Amino acid sequence: MDWVGLYPTWYEPGVGSGWVVGIMATIHVLASHTSVGAAILFAYLAVIAYRRNQPQLLDYIRKYGMFLLVFSYVIGSITGPGIWYSTTVASPRGISALIHSFVWVWATEWVFFVIEVVGVYLVIYLVGRVDQRTHMRIAVIFGMASYTTMLIILGILSFMMVPGKESWLADGGVLSAFYGKNTFAQLAMRTAFMFTMTAVVGGIVAARVTDPAFKRDISRKLAWLGIVSSITGAALFQWYIRTLPETAHLVMDNRLPSYFQPAIITVLLGILAYFVMTLISSRTLVVWGASVATLSILLFGLWPEEVARESIRKPWVAGQYVYSNQVIGRDVPGMNIKSEIPLLETHGFLKTQVFVPDKLRVVTPDNMLKVGESLALTTC
Repeated sequence: MDWVGLYPTWYEPGVGSGWVVGIMATIHVLASHTSVGAAILFAYLAVIAYRRNQPQLLDYIRKYGMFLLVFSYVIGSITGPGIWYSTTVASPRGISALIHSFVWVWATEWVFFVIEVVGVYLVIYLVGRVDQRTHMRIAVIFGMASYTTMLIILGILSFMMVPGKESWLADGGVLSAFYGKNTFAQLAMRTAFMFTMTAVVGGIVAARVTDPAFKRDISRKLAWLGIVSSITGAALFQWYIRTLPETAHLVMDNRLPSYFQPAIITVLLGILAYFVMTLISSRTLVVWGASVATLSILLFGLWPEEVARESIRKPWVAGQYVYSNQVIGRDVPGMNIKSEIPLLETHGFLKTQVFVPDKLRVVTPDNMLKVGESLALTTC
């Protein structure tokens, strides 16, 4: 007889495995999206600095870059592997599905990530040490490489929600899995909101600028970037919603808490008000204010968004064929994958799951509660 599962269930009785993954993912999203947006911002500011002879912009790039080395690259380098470790034990078959479909795509992402990490050091430490054209090219390459890493990862994240093309289930193919309506909608939305994060975090650095004229100039640049990106992101969110599968809409209508939408709108309006204040007067741009705005995005924007995104994927965890309880829920001929539902219907979960204790495989009056507990923890 075949077996189901092949991996033990990670039960974290305190906050739950989903919360462990969610906490790491939320922090990582703030760090990674800020770094990608900042990379593109650096490329833009470097071009402006050299063409308009504004060396103070290069000094801002250097200081913001030094801040990112800790804020984004150190924190991101900790939470990134943390996501890998936690998701591997929380959803081993989900991660296995992603690796089997995208192993070379992930390898490609790492190539661009290495370019990005090398690039941020070069952009920071070569200010004034190489000729202008070389430094400007480095900044542009850094921005392009950084954005490419996000493009690649978002294709994989979109597959977790729904394969790019429905034909992938029958025919397979990495491009059919990767590219779809949800991929481009999510990329556009996240591109907009990453600039919002970049503008908010950049305010922490800009608040320390001592030259009043330059502080006014950079605060206006960041404020306009934040205002435009926030409004654009809110509009693109509607496009993203329309690309979600029917199961996601069912979960949104029935499972998301009633306060979710008002909370997101409140955070968005609060961030817009913050940007308007700093646009009107650079004196309102202070370190503690920018820090509070950053924490607000993390706690009241990214956290509920990540929780909602994980929730609306249910009951699937990857590709609409792996259930969140690690059972293969449908045939995928393109990947030579067979559904495990017929096996469960024939023999039941207790006799087919590898890690069910032998003493619980047959239900008796003495072990009935223990069997129920085991089934609940393993399947729910």
